[in-house]
Amino acid sequence: MEDNLIALEAILGSLDQPMVRARSGEEAMKALLRQEFAVVLLDVLMPGMDGFETAANIKRLDQTKDIPIIFLTGNDLDTAFAFRGYATGAADYLTKPFDPWVLRAKVSVFLELHRTTGELRDLLARDRERLDTIEERLTAVERHLAADGRADVAELALRVAGLESAVRGVDPPGPRREG
Repeated sequence: MEDNLIALEAILGSLDQPMVRARSGEEAMKALLRQEFAVVLLDVLMPGMDGFETAANIKRLDQTKDIPIIFLTGNDLDTAFAFRGYATGAADYLTKPFDPWVLRAKVSVFLELHRTTGELRDLLARDRERLDTIEERLTAVERHLAADGRADVAELALRVAGLESAVRGVDPPGPRREG
């Protein structure tokens, strides 16, 4: 309902995050496939696909399965709805009227988790790039030394493995040297 969407935007507006309106489950799915979201707020009762069907579709797709879902509903009489919401993979289930501060706090947590996850994903990608560069350079050194015949290839392979292990943070293979 338009009034509910306006109220949610007013409650969450202070978080300074872009919000996307969807008036049906179908609209929500289209939006989810077009861009990345930190959290989804779903009403149980929506035209077309209801909130439970929409949540099941969200959790079924690899691209969207990890997006947390908070159900919002005016139906607080039927506890089976809450169980059904959690069974579809919802992170939370709030009945109306709900405390706007509680909703804002819950959404804030998911926004922070999303931001932190993105930062960790970026760090991991940079670390993978660095490791790939190190491995390429070590392979080139190994080939060069082997071609020149100046080093025993087996000993060099052990040293390269030791360097790779050090980069990965694990103990190198072979005998340990005390230093």
